[in-house]
Amino acid sequence: MSARGSAWILAVAGLAGACSMTLELSAVRLVAPWFGTSSAVWTNVIGVVLLALSTGYLLGARLSRGTRPERSLGWCLLLAAAATAWLPAAAGPVANWFRPSEVALDEAADLLQWGSLACALALFLPATLLLGCVPPLATEILQRSQARSAGDAGGRVLAVSTLGSIAGTFATTYLVLPGLGLTRTYVGAGALLVGIGFLALSRGSRTLGVAPLLLALPVLGAVAGSRLRAPDASTGWPLLDSAESAYQTLRVVEGEDGGRRMRRLQVNEGFDSFQSVWQENTGFLPDDYYYNLFALPPWWSEHAGVWRVFVLGLGAGTTWRVLEGALPRGMELKAAGAEIDPAVVALGERWFDLPRGDPARRVLSGWDARSALRLRTEACDEIVLDAYANQMEIPAHLCSREFFAEVREHLAPGGWLCINVGGFGLSDPVVEAVARTAADGFGRRLLALRVPFSRNCVLFVRAGADPPVPGGKGWYSDDDAVDARLSALAIEGAWRWFEPGSAPLLTDDENPIERLQRDSIRRGRSLWLSAP
Repeated sequence: MSARGSAWILAVAGLAGACSMTLELSAVRLVAPWFGTSSAVWTNVIGVVLLALSTGYLLGARLSRGTRPERSLGWCLLLAAAATAWLPAAAGPVANWFRPSEVALDEAADLLQWGSLACALALFLPATLLLGCVPPLATEILQRSQARSAGDAGGRVLAVSTLGSIAGTFATTYLVLPGLGLTRTYVGAGALLVGIGFLALSRGSRTLGVAPLLLALPVLGAVAGSRLRAPDASTGWPLLDSAESAYQTLRVVEGEDGGRRMRRLQVNEGFDSFQSVWQENTGFLPDDYYYNLFALPPWWSEHAGVWRVFVLGLGAGTTWRVLEGALPRGMELKAAGAEIDPAVVALGERWFDLPRGDPARRVLSGWDARSALRLRTEACDEIVLDAYANQMEIPAHLCSREFFAEVREHLAPGGWLCINVGGFGLSDPVVEAVARTAADGFGRRLLALRVPFSRNCVLFVRAGADPPVPGGKGWYSDDDAVDARLSALAIEGAWRWFEPGSAPLLTDDENPIERLQRDSIRRGRSLWLSAP
């Protein structure tokens, strides 16, 4: 066979390599609505992919001993096509089996780790294993057709397959996923595998037969009906809108809380929590919402005129709306905020009254919080840190000593940093680690307040000054609504001081925040199980 006549097998190897990377890079995104995208989930998916590929290489080597390796290659590609194209439809039922929708956050630690592993094995092992059969079969075909040495044929196949994987990596991340979404990405990869599968079968036999055509029907069915189904919305909170962004799956739900009509923005695994919330009027939300505490620093400060706020992790703009209606009389809000996910901003404008084009409310859409902070030139009276990845994961670069030192430099004298930290009490490992680190970054003692009836704590630290002592001088205001909340926060057990210089600290170099978050969830579960 001529070099031109054998080019088809190299093309098949390259395209299969591209499809394998598409499958792998999209895998975490596919299970993110149930398990998030933490390093544990990534580790589980990558481990399953490597296991599947190594097993596929062995199976392909065994199949290559047959008399017609082209037919074996074609069948592997068609089976991989069917397993790939139906992944969006299968993801929901499989993930719900390993992570039921009614599970709460404090029960989720083991599910995130082992549930995501089991889900990855069930979903991604079959297709990836079959794609792993391609390189040894392609090498055998090339060696036989051109009487090449095994090393020469294998080297050519690996080179082309790797080039295909590189192309698939960049195309999936920058073109296919953003342009087509998950469902059409997987269905498109399945359709491509069907095409090269029939090409391989046609090279191995003059007549294809009925069986390969019947095997292509599931892929055609996936083209017509496959759809990724996200986890169900909370009971009693009907779904208003949903979106799939480059970062996460988003859901807007509406219901009632405390007699008020509310909307919530849920992301990815969701559990029993949410990222942003909306009510018809600006100002304080019901007592168990941590956003209310972001409105306290203006009442603790001898300040008049404009209150300059920068929100890192703006979400759909909840913090702005609370501050707008809860500031002291005569104080005007000038706000900016950074939100990394443009889809969140779009939903915020559509459902949460997030302003668009207002010079007094500047939205930095698509910006990472730390990068956006470095662009800030105007000193702030208050910086709010409420940045999470996938609902419950604090990004490591946003809770390091170096980052908090940068925040301090962007505050006016006496300015405040307020941090929302999810945790089960003031002795929670995440709360303690972030509080110690922020206090050290500012060189001032930090006040941690536990939000009533919630699993959130809000941390307060000032540039060049200390927060007021709970219940002491400077704690209360002249506003009855504000003082009612301050009284509840001043009771014993609702607050705690953290001093600078306490170790260990989180740094850009050493930051075990993901391990601490898993420890936090396990601690919360143990507290719940031991409760009377």
